[in-house]
Amino acid sequence: MIQKFTFGKPFKTDAVISEVKASDEKTKFGSFSGKKEFVWEYELSENDCIFGLGETMRGINKRGFEFISWNTDKPVQDENVRSLYGSHNFIIIFGKKTFGVFFDYPGKVTFDLAYTNHDRIKVTAVTKDIDVYFVTSTKKDSLKDIVKQFRSLTGQSYIPPRWAFGFCQSRWGYKCKKDIETVLNNYKKIGLPIDSVCMDIDYMEQYEDFTVDQKKFPAFKSFVSKLKKEGIRLVPIIDAGVKALKGYSVYDEMAKNGYACKRKDGSEFIAGVWPGDSVFPDFLNPEARRWFGNNYKVLTDSGIEGFWNDMNEPATFYSKEGLKETFEKIDSYKGKQLDIKSFFEFKEICGTIDNKLSDTTLFYHKVSKKTAGNLAATKPDKDGNVYVRHDSVHNLFGYNMTRGASEGFAKNSPDKRILIYSRSSYIGSHRYGGIWTGDNHSYWGDILLSLHQLASLNMTGYLYTGSDIGGFNADTTRDLMLRWLSFGIFSPLCRNHSALGTREQEFYRFEKPEDFKSMIELRYALLPYLYSEFVKAAVGDGMYFKPLAFEYPEDERAVRTEDQIMLGNEIMVAPVYVQNTRGRMVYFPENMVKIVWQNGKVKSQEKITKGDHYIEMPVDSVVFFVRENHVVPLAKPALCSEKINTKRLSLIGDLKKGASYELYEDDGFTTDITLDGRLRTLTV
Repeated sequence: MIQKFTFGKPFKTDAVISEVKASDEKTKFGSFSGKKEFVWEYELSENDCIFGLGETMRGINKRGFEFISWNTDKPVQDENVRSLYGSHNFIIIFGKKTFGVFFDYPGKVTFDLAYTNHDRIKVTAVTKDIDVYFVTSTKKDSLKDIVKQFRSLTGQSYIPPRWAFGFCQSRWGYKCKKDIETVLNNYKKIGLPIDSVCMDIDYMEQYEDFTVDQKKFPAFKSFVSKLKKEGIRLVPIIDAGVKALKGYSVYDEMAKNGYACKRKDGSEFIAGVWPGDSVFPDFLNPEARRWFGNNYKVLTDSGIEGFWNDMNEPATFYSKEGLKETFEKIDSYKGKQLDIKSFFEFKEICGTIDNKLSDTTLFYHKVSKKTAGNLAATKPDKDGNVYVRHDSVHNLFGYNMTRGASEGFAKNSPDKRILIYSRSSYIGSHRYGGIWTGDNHSYWGDILLSLHQLASLNMTGYLYTGSDIGGFNADTTRDLMLRWLSFGIFSPLCRNHSALGTREQEFYRFEKPEDFKSMIELRYALLPYLYSEFVKAAVGDGMYFKPLAFEYPEDERAVRTEDQIMLGNEIMVAPVYVQNTRGRMVYFPENMVKIVWQNGKVKSQEKITKGDHYIEMPVDSVVFFVRENHVVPLAKPALCSEKINTKRLSLIGDLKKGASYELYEDDGFTTDITLDGRLRTLTV
């Protein structure tokens, strides 16, 4: 059951696609209050858990900390971080009472989840203009049913082309055609399967969106075509900031049509990003969004079939106003002695100029009066449009960039699935694309963080997700990369990505690259299963990754387990995330079969009884577990996803006579996706 409460006149975020009539009853869960701001409070029982919120720091159970929905470019992440790149305002309280609650609000929302008071939730939004949805279930598997109902409210999750489930190599620093050829040739030498290579900002001409530097990539279309024949796709980045340069066609069109975000005086809002002074498309304006989405055609016409959207919180290095203030402040220190206070103040000046909160109050979006609700900052013009200040709708910016791209693909390639994933997001954008979890670090704890985030993101509808395997920032090590990869091969987006200036971490750069090859081969052997479970979860409004609590809600040990995860209906994964460890304790909520993959093949299958067991996990192996009475299909690995033969599959797991698996198959490209007639039963 879904119950809606409306306060004031909310901004229409388009997160919800199913109309629900607002209730005039009193809520059964907590209480509403607040004069100018919105406040919801709920008293927790001692053993209640809080799940959800998608992309955040800390654990799967969010109880005990404060989180703030405010999309933020956050390259330095630790447990004190309250905001990351996305805002996913859906939580599930599980315990004495079990229910979900979604706060549909485009600006800042603070979630005090038993942080101030150990037995109380307090959710606060800046204004009282908000829609709140409560989701309840009477079913035994209420957690999964609440997610299913929530997804029926917000829409089916995005499904990418099948090749997007293959391995992707990426690095900020591939500057030219030769760099990419070098990477691919080295992988070819060791026979490692791969489906795509990401192109970061250096492929562009002077960091200008929708351009390709012809000196770095001569005959680009031919290069794309040549790689595609080998089963390799190029996936270029698109940034939210557009270089403010007359003569650059994209900027000229923006200026001519008024598609840039405006300052209060009507001039273009300018801030610094990669190309220097930049303007920002007004993605909340449907006309500007359509125009921007149509620009991807420049690259799809060259054969490109996948993209990643970045810097779309939006991230900024500076605003014109902020830069002026900073230089003035620096000048004020000249010729002065710096004591303890002034020294640290001086030291922090430039470190706080990027992504300033005050900058988000400097620009505006053009929207329909019907959309704006009480957030309108101006009177309607002759066409019924008003302007809203950016900070009041901040969390919708990246969402609508992804939406624009997706709508452009639907127009220009209506029958074809195009890969698109984003850094910034808000609930609703899960219908248009996936996300990756941003600028993580080559830290052991970030393996566990990835597990927490992927489980929580699945609750909010983001199924096509993944973290940067090996870590984006800092220097990785061979054992860290192997341990991360042994978990990362199970995520839908399987990408090795790292930052300029860090240790190069392509697999062939380490000793015994055959160990990495073996793990990637398991990825490709499992690809028919991973793709099948993904599509079934998307079409059925289910989850690809689930916390153990969602499968075993009556098992207290399972509910409290935070370092194991369920994949699909058959597999449990328990990664190693501690350095110099040869194994780990694993809790088995039921009897399972332990699968050990090593040296490119299944080394062993062993039955494990319910309970706690220490499991040996050699660093060059992948160990995972298949549930009792379940089997998983396995293909012969191939060098790319297109070459996998799904007609000749073996089965692993609990190989009892009559055990079976329903495999979903399609052509992997077209948008015609249905389970009807496309499920094939594989039987032991």
